[in-house]
Formats: sequence, C-alpha cells, structure tokens
Amino acid sequence: MTALSGVKDRIAAGERGETRIADRVVAKIAAQAAKEAIDEPPEQGAPPRATVTVHRDTARVRVSLELGYPCDIGRQCGGVRRHVAERVRALAGMEVPEVAVQVERLHPTGASAAAQGRIQ
Repeated sequence: MTALSGVKDRIAAGERGETRIADRVVAKIAAQAAKEAIDEPPEQGAPPRATVTVHRDTARVRVSLELGYPCDIGRQCGGVRRHVAERVRALAGMEVPEVAVQVERLHPTGASAAAQGRIQ
C-alpha cells in the first residue's frame, strides 16, 4: 500500500461521525462569556453561573449573575445575552435562540456603599 492509496481509502469527514459537546461544557463557556460581558463586576459578588439545555445543535442558556449597584441593569443584561450567544455559537458551533438572564443580587459599589454606611 502506498501513501496515496491510504488517502483514497479514508472515510470522508462527513461520514465519520459527530462531535458531541456536553451540556456542562457549554454551561462553562456561557458562564465565562457572562463574566466577560459584565462592565464592572462587584468585588464581593459571586461569579456568574449558567445552566444549559442542548438539543442537537441548539443550546438554551440560563445565566444567574450579580451586578454592582447602581448600574443600567437592562443594558448589562442585554450585553450578557448578546455576548453569551456569540461565544457559544463561536466556540461550540451551536445556535442559541434563548439566553435568560437572572440577576440574583445587587451589590453597592464605591460611593453608593459609603453613602449607605453613613445613612444607617
């Protein structure tokens, strides 16, 4: 058998099988993407967490996160949705029709934390 006949005997890429990416791997990608998308993460806040349901080449994502206060919550959540969908699509090759963002807690930041300390 020569080197050329070995190439001819190979199975075409599309006929070899498929690659499956575990839900937990996609969830880690989504959590990291959410962390990247937050403008100013709170110092004492927990890192974002994500759960994912994968069906074929589609991932539905739910992200839970904590934000600094005050902030534009709607803008932050929109940015997280877009970035998570983009990163999961790019890294896992999956369509992401839905990214639900749940804000678990708001943490006072900087001047607002100092003002709260004086008021109480």
